[in-house]
Amino acid sequence: MPAATQPRPILNVAIIGVGEVAMTTHLPTLLLCSHLFRTLAIVDISRDALRHCAEKFHIPNTFEDVDEMLQKVPEVDVVMIMNANEYHAIHAVKCLEAGKHVFIEKPMAISHQDAQLIDSAREHADRIVFVGYMRRYATAFLRVKEIVTSLTKGQINYVKVRDIIGQNAFFVDESGTFPRQFADFPKSASEERRQLSKEIHSRALGDKADSPRDIMTWALLTGLASHDLSALRELIGMPKSVLAATRSPSGLFLTVLFEYEGFCCHYEMGVDSVKQFDAHIEIFTQDSHIRVNYDTPYIKGLPITATVISTKSNGDHVEENIRPTFKDAYTLEYEAMYGAIVDGDPVKTDAKDADKDLEIFDMIMERLVDLC
Repeated sequence: MPAATQPRPILNVAIIGVGEVAMTTHLPTLLLCSHLFRTLAIVDISRDALRHCAEKFHIPNTFEDVDEMLQKVPEVDVVMIMNANEYHAIHAVKCLEAGKHVFIEKPMAISHQDAQLIDSAREHADRIVFVGYMRRYATAFLRVKEIVTSLTKGQINYVKVRDIIGQNAFFVDESGTFPRQFADFPKSASEERRQLSKEIHSRALGDKADSPRDIMTWALLTGLASHDLSALRELIGMPKSVLAATRSPSGLFLTVLFEYEGFCCHYEMGVDSVKQFDAHIEIFTQDSHIRVNYDTPYIKGLPITATVISTKSNGDHVEENIRPTFKDAYTLEYEAMYGAIVDGDPVKTDAKDADKDLEIFDMIMERLVDLC
């Protein structure tokens, strides 16, 4: 008889921060990935949020303090950090020092110093830091990467990146996940976060930290733009420079012109009040247009697709639409994280990788011009 297959281990998970993104994407996906993960504990400063999520997602342990969770649930294998951005580095380092693997929702860190602290803690703990750039784990994105990797130097003429989307609430309200908002925070929490934000942005922006407008732009870059530019880096690498960057009067729209070897990349991003998610990366060569198309991650099952437009040798115009899977990008990144922890697979979205985004944001801020 053939030898019995050894069962795969189920990793125990704790989540720090059970707000909107946890309720609409992470907690439902973890529940569906019960063959890989078991959510043992959640941490939040809102007791009402803890109570709601524990009941809805069948989580046995709730805590208002990270240290208490680490002490009382030592069997946790991986901690997923998705609370306020200002606390990402603090809690990542703390969990790494406790010997836990760490998943961090983007942005991993707001400043280079914090990014380096996280990577130093990772190296010392010999644990995995996995940053949640789920768009880079979409199968359609990987198909486009295969095509782009096969191109030779000089074949790319132009690259366009677009991410103009409506408010997240438009999609969350129709997602069928029924998240709730809670405001039972300790009175001291807002002031603590405000002070921490001031300190971090001072490290990140220097003199620009005195400008609320620049802080808002930095938040837009570390938030929405991190998805786009992280994926762009994987496809075509780091830009040589920023040739131009503009900001709209509202501050909610940015345009950037990146310089690459032999071509330019135009990046446009913004948040408006139109219920549409218009996000894609398109690469133009002399004989093909290669594009990855993203849809909102808040609606589970919407496929991420690729499109290749070209001309056959007989002159036929061809448009190929590629939909490798309906499996969502969050599930795919979870599978990659599981492989990294259990099988030792390499992690492409680690702390050093995430710090590259901050380098690009610095380049943008240096060239940024306000439009009247």
